[in-house]
Amino acid sequence: MKTALLFLLCALACRAADKPNVLLICVDDLKPLLGCYGDKTVKSPNLDRLAARGVIFDRAYCNQAVCSPSRNSLMTGLRPTTLGIYDLGTNFRKAAPDAVTLSQHFIANGWRAEAMGKIFHVGHGNGEDAASWSVPHWQAKSIAYMLPESSAKDGLTREEAYFANKSPENLPRGAAYEAADVPDESYPDGKLATEAIARLRAAKERTGTPFFIAVGFLKPHLPFCAPKKYWDLYDRASFPLPERRTPPDGAPKYAPQFGGELRQYKDIPESGVLPDDLQRTLIHGYHAAISYMDAQLGKVLDALDETGLAEKTIIVLWGDHGWHLGDHSLWCKHTNYEQATRIPLIVAGPGIAKGRAAGLAETVDLYPTLAELAGLPAPARTDGRSFAATLRAPATGGKEFIMHCYPRGGRLGRAIRTAQHRLVEWKAPGASADTADIELYDYTADPLETKNIAAENPAVVARLRAILTEKFPEAKPQWRSPATPKTDRTAMFAQRDKNKDGQLTREEFLANQPDPDKAPARFIQFDADKNGTISAEEFIHGGK
Repeated sequence: MKTALLFLLCALACRAADKPNVLLICVDDLKPLLGCYGDKTVKSPNLDRLAARGVIFDRAYCNQAVCSPSRNSLMTGLRPTTLGIYDLGTNFRKAAPDAVTLSQHFIANGWRAEAMGKIFHVGHGNGEDAASWSVPHWQAKSIAYMLPESSAKDGLTREEAYFANKSPENLPRGAAYEAADVPDESYPDGKLATEAIARLRAAKERTGTPFFIAVGFLKPHLPFCAPKKYWDLYDRASFPLPERRTPPDGAPKYAPQFGGELRQYKDIPESGVLPDDLQRTLIHGYHAAISYMDAQLGKVLDALDETGLAEKTIIVLWGDHGWHLGDHSLWCKHTNYEQATRIPLIVAGPGIAKGRAAGLAETVDLYPTLAELAGLPAPARTDGRSFAATLRAPATGGKEFIMHCYPRGGRLGRAIRTAQHRLVEWKAPGASADTADIELYDYTADPLETKNIAAENPAVVARLRAILTEKFPEAKPQWRSPATPKTDRTAMFAQRDKNKDGQLTREEFLANQPDPDKAPARFIQFDADKNGTISAEEFIHGGK
C-alpha cells in the first residue's frame, strides 16, 4: 500500500513538474518603440534582454486600438466584431456570459491564476472578472501624482469627473506628465513590481501547483508620470518631431481623431495642433514612462531568475495597442492606422527558440498558443490561431493577414492588414457593402500612410474586401442591454380611472404618484386641451 501511494505521489509530482508556469506581462499603451525593435533613442534594456531570450514578433497587431476591447480579445480569444463590444464600459460577460477566459482555462486544468494591475479594463462602468482568478485581483491606482500642483481638483481628471456625474468643464485637470524626484515605488508600477516579486517568491514555496501570474503595468499610459531619473535619461531637445503631421490624403474626414484623451489633461489645448515644444515634452514623457516601466519589469525578471522559476516559465510580453506621438497630427490610440494598431509581442520560455518572427500575428492568437504550449486542450471557442510552431521555428509560419477594427460615428472600420497593405472598410454593421468608404495603404511604397490609394487600385481593393467577406463574419453592432419592456400606459390609465368614465380627474391622476411634488406640473402638461381632465389618448401620449 505504501509503495503504491508513493508511486502515485511521484506520478502526480512529475505531472505537475511537466506543466509550465505562465508569466503574462501586459503593458498599457506600449507601442514597439523599443531597442529590440530597432529604436536607437529609447532606453529599454530589460525589454531588450527579454527579447534576446525568446521570439520577438515584428508584425503583431491588436484587434482594436483601445484598452477594454483589446484586453477582451486577449482574455477571451474573441475579436470585438465577434463580441459586439467596441466601447470601454461594456463588460465582456454581457455579450458572452459563458465565455471561458484564458486564465479560467488554466484554472480548470490545474493552474493557480493570480493577477495584479491592469489586465481587464476596470473603469467607465466596467469591472474586474472574479471568475478569471483563483484569488482576488490586486488593483493598482491608474492615475497617481506625487506633486500637489499636478493633481486635479477632487483628484479627478475630466474623464473621471464625467463618469462621476460631476461637471468636467468646471474642474481643473490633472497634469499630462510629471517628473517627481521620488523612489520607483512611489508610483503604481513600482508597487506592482514589488507585489509581483512577492507572488513569485510565494509560488516558489508552493509545490505541486503551476502558476499563471498576470502582471499589468500601467505606464506608458497617460499621464506620463515617472521618477525624475528616468526623464534625465533623455535630452528633450534631441527628439525629432514626426515627418508626417497631417492626416493621409484622401482619407475619410472621420477616420483620424483629435486626441480627446490627451486633451482632458491640464495645460493641453482643447483643440488645434499642439505647439512644437509641448509635442517634444510629451514625446519625452512617453520615453521616460517606458524606461520607468522597463526598470520595473527588470525587477520582476530578476526575481524570476533568482527563484529558479525561469527555466520552467513561459513569459509573454504584450502591449494592448500602439500610440500616436504626433504622426498625422494624432495623439493617443483610437484609430485603424499603423502607429495605433501595431504592438510589441515577445514570448520566451522552455522549448521556445530565439529569434525574430516576421509573419503576422494578432492578439486573439495568444489564447490558443498558450494553451498549446502548456499541453492544454484548445479553447472551445476562439477567433485566433496558435503560433506555437512559429515559437519553435521563428523563420516559418505566420498569417497572411490579420483583422482589426475601430468604430467612428455609427460606422465600423474593419481592417485587413497584410505584409504589404492595409484596407479599411467603413460602414455600419449589417449595412450594404456599397455604402462603405474605403481606405487602402501600401506600406512598401508608402510606410508613413501619406495617401489613401483605394481609388487607383480597384483590383487590390476587391481582393482584400473579398477576404473580409469570405473569411470573417459580418461584425456585430455594439452590444446593448435588452430594451426595457414598455410600460403599458393603457392598463395604467384603466387602473387610475376609478369611476370608469374615460377621463382622469386631477385627484385620480395625482393619487399614489411616486413624485408628488412634480406630479401637479405633469397633470397640466398631460391635459392638452385644458378641460381639467385627462383623456386616455392624452395620458398614453403624455399630452403630445
